[in-house]
Amino acid sequence: MPKGDRVLPAECVERCSAADVILHGGDINDLATLDAIRALGPPVHAVWGNNCTDEVRAQIPKELVVELGGVQVGMIHIGGPAARRPERLEERFPGCGLVIFGHSHVPEHVITAAGTHVLNPGSPTERRRAPHCAMATVEISGGAVARVEIHPIV
Repeated sequence: MPKGDRVLPAECVERCSAADVILHGGDINDLATLDAIRALGPPVHAVWGNNCTDEVRAQIPKELVVELGGVQVGMIHIGGPAARRPERLEERFPGCGLVIFGHSHVPEHVITAAGTHVLNPGSPTERRRAPHCAMATVEISGGAVARVEIHPIV
């Protein structure tokens, strides 16, 4: 999320405002940013990350499982080391068809052998080691993840 004078890109605001729900994988650094995301309109499900203030940590959980359209969605900020990450997250969130994590800011979408979608949507404001800023959209239909799309933000 924005630090200093950064703002959410217009594309991100448009996609989030039009969504049925907003899922955030962590590092909503302060309450003003959390309030700005909530003000976009759709319900917000978020987890805190290592850069969040104590005030944010008091309002959102470290881990979360939420049901959306018949799909259990697990959320955590730090997904751990890259080696076996999808399998470890699948084990950590049994029964979830989608697991969202953040931390690295590197967009990633993997479908495990068991069919769990493991997604890091990237960051729309801070690319770090990623080739570009990014966000993702997920379509759920018929009780299953129907489509995941990572959107580069340039």
